Amino acid sequence: MNETQQYQRYQELQQWVGWTDEDGLRVAEAGQLVRPALPALIDDFYDEIARHPDARQVITGGQPQIERLKATLHTWVTELFSGVYDEDYVAKRWRVGHRHVEIGLNQVYANAALGRLRRGLEAVLATQLSHDAARLNALRQSLMTLLDLDLAIIGDAYQSEFTAKQQRMERLATIGQVAGGVAHELRNPLNVVKTSVYYLQHIKPANPEKTRDHLERISRQVEVADNVISALSDFAKLPMPNKRPTQLAACIDQVLSAETFPENVEVTVSCPANLPLVLVDDKQLRIAVSNLVRNAREAMPDGGQLTIECRQSDGYVEISVSDTGVGIAPEHITKILQPFFSTKARGIGLGLALTRAILDKNSGTLKVDSELGRGSTFVVRLLPAPPGALDT
Repeated sequence: MNETQQYQRYQELQQWVGWTDEDGLRVAEAGQLVRPALPALIDDFYDEIARHPDARQVITGGQPQIERLKATLHTWVTELFSGVYDEDYVAKRWRVGHRHVEIGLNQVYANAALGRLRRGLEAVLATQLSHDAARLNALRQSLMTLLDLDLAIIGDAYQSEFTAKQQRMERLATIGQVAGGVAHELRNPLNVVKTSVYYLQHIKPANPEKTRDHLERISRQVEVADNVISALSDFAKLPMPNKRPTQLAACIDQVLSAETFPENVEVTVSCPANLPLVLVDDKQLRIAVSNLVRNAREAMPDGGQLTIECRQSDGYVEISVSDTGVGIAPEHITKILQPFFSTKARGIGLGLALTRAILDKNSGTLKVDSELGRGSTFVVRLLPAPPGALDT
C-alpha cells in the first residue's frame, strides 16, 4: 500500500468515526494544556516498558537507544496535537507499525503502552479543566477519537507488514522445499549417467553390447530427469482455470479411456448422467482425476478393486476414487499432498500436489481416508454449476 492509499484509508476511517475540523481544533487546544506534562508522561511510558521483559527485549541499545526513542515519541505526540493530519502525518504513523514488526515487538504491547499514555493525557486534561466539565468532555472526546485513529492506522500497518513478512518466509520455505526436492529427484539419474559416462570413457576396448547398454541407460535417465523438470514446470505454471459447466460422467469416461489397467485390476464406475453439472475447468479436472486414478492403480501391484463413484452431498457434487491397495501410513496422510513427498520408490511426489492445486483453483477440495493393508479413498468435492446452465 503506497502513501496515497494509506491516506485514503485514513480519510475513510475519519469518516467512519465522524471526525471533523472542529475535532482537530479541540485536539490542538488540548495540546496546549498537556504540553508541560509531556516529558513526565514519556518517561512513564518507557519506565513501564522496562518492567515488561517481552517488550523490553526489543530495546537492545541500552539507555542511548531509550533516549532516542523518547525523542521520537515526543515528536509523535507533538504531531498528534498539531491539527495537521495530512498524507505525511499518516505515512509516519504507518511506519510505526512497520517498525514494530521489524524489531519483533508484539502489537499487544504497543497497544497497552499507548493505552497508558492515553490515560496519562486524560488525567492531565482532567486536572487542567476540573472547573469546566463540558469543555473537558469535548476535548477529551476529540483527543480519544484521534488516538483511536492513530491506533487503527498503526495496527493496519502492523498487520500488513506482518502478513508480508509471513508470506516472504513461506516463499523462502517453499523455495527451500522445491530446491531440496529437485536436488533429490535429479541426483539419482545424474549419478547413473555419471557412472555410465565413466565406463564409456575408461573401459578400452569397450564391448559393443555394453556400450549400447550404457548409452540406453543414459537415454533413460535423461528422460527421467526431463520428466522431473516437466512435472515441476507444469506445477509452477498451472494457469488460471477456464470454468464452465461440466458433466462429470463425460469427464470420467474421457479419463478412463486414456488409461490402461492390468487384468488383475477390476474397475467399477458409478457416475449418473443426471447429476448436476459442476463449474470447473474440464481439462484441469481431467488431470486431477487422472492423477487419482493412476495413484489408485499403482497402489494395487497385486491387483484389486478400483471404484469411482459420483454423487450429490450437502449441496456439493463429489467424486470418490477408491482402491483396495496397500493403503497409506497414518503419519503420511498429512504429507502426501505436499510437493515432492512420495511413498513410491520412484515417485516424483508432484501428482497429488498438482491435484490439490488444481482443485484449489477450481474452488474444490480433496479429502483422504486410508488404512494400511485395506486401501485408500480420495474424495473430490466440487461446486455445482448455477441452475439451468448447459454443458457447452
